Amino acid sequence: MAEQENALVRWEARFSVGEYLFGEKPNAYLASKASLLAKGSRALSIADGEGRNSVWLAEQGLRVDAFDFSPTAVAKAERLALKRGTHVRFNVSETFAWSWEPSTYDLVAAIFIQFASPAVRARLFPLIKQTLKPGGLLILQGYRTEQLLNGTGGPPEADHLYTEPMIREALADMDIIELRCYDEHVDEGKGHAGMSALMGLVARKR
Repeated sequence: MAEQENALVRWEARFSVGEYLFGEKPNAYLASKASLLAKGSRALSIADGEGRNSVWLAEQGLRVDAFDFSPTAVAKAERLALKRGTHVRFNVSETFAWSWEPSTYDLVAAIFIQFASPAVRARLFPLIKQTLKPGGLLILQGYRTEQLLNGTGGPPEADHLYTEPMIREALADMDIIELRCYDEHVDEGKGHAGMSALMGLVARKR
C-alpha cells in the first residue's frame, strides 16, 4: 500500500505541471492503427494519463472509457476532451479497482503501461483479455529492455520493460497480428523525448 501511495504522490507531482507531460497528440503507434478502428465500437484506454490517447480514440468515432489513478491527470484529460469537442467517460481508478467487465470492449489501448512489474503484468494481462470481446483487439506500445541505454523515458527497472519472448508468452492465447520491435525518435512531450527502443503490438482475442 505504501508503494502505491508513493507512486501516486510521484505521478501527481509530475502531472501537476502546466503543460501536458506527454503532449496532446496521440501515441504515434496507436494513431498508425486508425484503419483498424470501427466507428461506434467500444474502447478502453488503461492508465490513460492526461487523455491524449482516449481523446484521439473518441475523435475517431469510438465510445471510449478511460481510467488513471491520478486525479490531476484525469482533470487534465477532461479539459483536453472539452478543448477538442469530444467525449470520453473518464474515471479515477487504480488498475485493479477498475471493473474489468467480461467481453465488453472491442479495443483495449495499453500505451506505455510500464508501471507494471512482472507480478502486476501476470494479474493485468488476463484482465485485459477478459474485458475484450471475442475478436477484440489489444493495441500495446511499450519500451523494450534496450531502452535503459537511451534514458529518454520509461522506468529504470529492467523487469518493467518488454522483450519479444515475454510478450509472446503472455499473449500466447491471442492471435498476434503484429509484433514489431524497432528504434525510433519519439517526441511525446517532455516525458517521452528522444531515440527510443520500442515495441508495438496488435493482438486479437480468439
